Amino acid sequence: MSAACLVRLVRCSGPHVGLLQKSLVPLPFQHDRYKKEFPTFCRQLNGPSGIRYSNTRFDPDSSGRLTTWDSFGIWDDRIDEPILLPPSIRYGKPIPKVSLSKVGCASLIGQRKENEDRFQVSQMTDNILYFAVFDGHGGPEAADFCEKYMEKFIKDYAADEDNLEKVLTKAFLEVDKAFARHLHFCPNGPEINAGTTATVALLRDGIELVVASVGDSRAMLCRKSKALKLTVDHTPERKDEKERVKKSGGFITWNSLGQPNVNGRLAMTRSIGDFDLKKTGVIAEPETKKITLHHVHDSFLALTTDGINFIMNSQEICNVINQCHDPREAAQRISDQALHYGTEDNSTIIVVPFGAWGKHKSSDTSFSFSRSFVSSGRWA
Repeated sequence: MSAACLVRLVRCSGPHVGLLQKSLVPLPFQHDRYKKEFPTFCRQLNGPSGIRYSNTRFDPDSSGRLTTWDSFGIWDDRIDEPILLPPSIRYGKPIPKVSLSKVGCASLIGQRKENEDRFQVSQMTDNILYFAVFDGHGGPEAADFCEKYMEKFIKDYAADEDNLEKVLTKAFLEVDKAFARHLHFCPNGPEINAGTTATVALLRDGIELVVASVGDSRAMLCRKSKALKLTVDHTPERKDEKERVKKSGGFITWNSLGQPNVNGRLAMTRSIGDFDLKKTGVIAEPETKKITLHHVHDSFLALTTDGINFIMNSQEICNVINQCHDPREAAQRISDQALHYGTEDNSTIIVVPFGAWGKHKSSDTSFSFSRSFVSSGRWA
């Protein structure tokens, strides 16, 4: 990182890092010899006459104008967030704070008798944010269990393991085992075929995004207004998944709508729960993906359940969200639109805004013959 960039980051630091300002300045530049050799740089760090700049989010000239992401000329400041100073210095690029208060969430019951979807958004640790969607089947018990315990398992493993992909894999497997024990000691509890999808995203230092998933709930990143899929559905239609199920002793059948199912019962090959199918290849081990965010290009992360995915493709979702003013409006509009298009399932979405929120506009609309068929009044 250049000296000029470092100076700017130090001067633009927010109140939550203001007390660390001096410690973040390279120690050599605090020495008298360097003050003589690099007078301009040291004056910028310390201010005129040795007076330090104000440790606030405001400009050092006390103008009262917020130092926002737009100060770097890379977004349109529709969401005002401070810069995370330590991660920005560590990664050599400005990184905005992602505030949970700006995250949009929505969950609609659709045409079902009960909403078996669950979702969570939380500050898991000082530097890790947690986002998750669970789509239960055979009852809400498995989704409820994951909602209650998944974050705890992840947090415990993250305390001893730096690799978040390994952390998520361990947590998924342990939650599955814990749910099995829960059913064993609750004889009057849910049936053995209760299960759930699970799609979890962890955001560390505002830049490291790690996603893990089982089932057909999805995670999608919008980059330069294009949908970038971070998960792949675990369905019997996937050749690798079908072969794995068959090697485990399971079989694939198709229902009257042409949808494949494991052992004639489950439309996915991986899930948490579904213990009657564990010996036939339905596993809880997630597929994971790690990606470094580029806030100048990345607008948002969207986690969705199949009530939305079945009726809208990823690029459609991306286009609709890019037309919205804020993530809350976007989440509500997507869930409402899925219902309008004819979805019968529960529909849940989480929208997490990043640095390029509002920068890229999408006006394209994608035509879906299957959706038009489903939502037509003659066939609904």
